Amino acid sequence: MVTNAVDAAAPAPAIEIRFGQVGLIQVRVRSTDPGAILDELTGKVASAPLFFQRTGVCLDLTVLGRDPRLEEMRAVMDAVRRAGMLPVGLIGGSAAVESLSAALELPVLAPFRPQTQPVPVVQAAERVEPGIPALMQQQPVRSGQRVYARSRDLVVTATVGAGAEAIADGSVHVYGSLRGRAVAGARGETSARVFCQEFRAELVSVAGVFRVFETLPPELAGKPVQAWLDGDDLRFAVLG
Repeated sequence: MVTNAVDAAAPAPAIEIRFGQVGLIQVRVRSTDPGAILDELTGKVASAPLFFQRTGVCLDLTVLGRDPRLEEMRAVMDAVRRAGMLPVGLIGGSAAVESLSAALELPVLAPFRPQTQPVPVVQAAERVEPGIPALMQQQPVRSGQRVYARSRDLVVTATVGAGAEAIADGSVHVYGSLRGRAVAGARGETSARVFCQEFRAELVSVAGVFRVFETLPPELAGKPVQAWLDGDDLRFAVLG
């Protein structure tokens, strides 16, 4: 007897493909000298081993001023790996970079670009753009979780736990303890800020400029704090 019934024992799919945000550190390559790269990266990793050790990084070649040769890039990647980081992609728009990516079996990734219309700095839970309110997160953001506010501010009325991430294209406001990572201006908006009621962050970033726990001002621990960009410097101050 022939039956068209679906076999209930059919295996579940082995994979799913989804679009999602993956936070990656960008290493701007200004020199292809592997010794200099190893020395500087080793110092960075030593300053925050829990954050940098075996973390994935993109190698940004747009500031190098020329197209590196394949053997140069192999030496650069070796230096990055020896420092404890893992190269996972290249950034660059030239045909030479495309050729390098194929030879090195690495993807070419598009970097975030600043918006043409700046997001205004806000001091409270206000709208970043007309008609787009801030994203409200009223539950704690726990370890391993990530909350992302696209094209607007993020307001967290609870805590951001260690190992958690609060990310916004605008400003990040945490009306509780910030123990994880806060990333404002995720797409390059330099006027964005980070505000928190209790400062104990693992990492704070504004428009790609970041500082990790080991380099954050210890005298600010536990206090209400704001962080902002002053040129290329990430600055911190007590609120009030």
